[in-house]
Amino acid sequence: MTDAEARTVIAAVLRGIAPEVDLAMCDNTEPLGRELDLDSMDMLALLTGIGERTGIDIPETDIEADWSLDDLAAYLVET
Repeated sequence: MTDAEARTVIAAVLRGIAPEVDLAMCDNTEPLGRELDLDSMDMLALLTGIGERTGIDIPETDIEADWSLDDLAAYLVET
């Protein structure tokens, strides 16, 4: 998966969770939860949605509380 593909998947899943989010206005280096005002259930839905769309299972042991959009995209590219 390329970086652009990863970001497209992330954006699509986020639209279903928080349709008001405008990723173009976000700082891609800040923690997603804080930057997008996502709670722990939103973050779980994000990771689950990514898994459903890509087949990439993100184990809880890999989840970082301070993951940014850049971090999550890089994880998907590396996986």
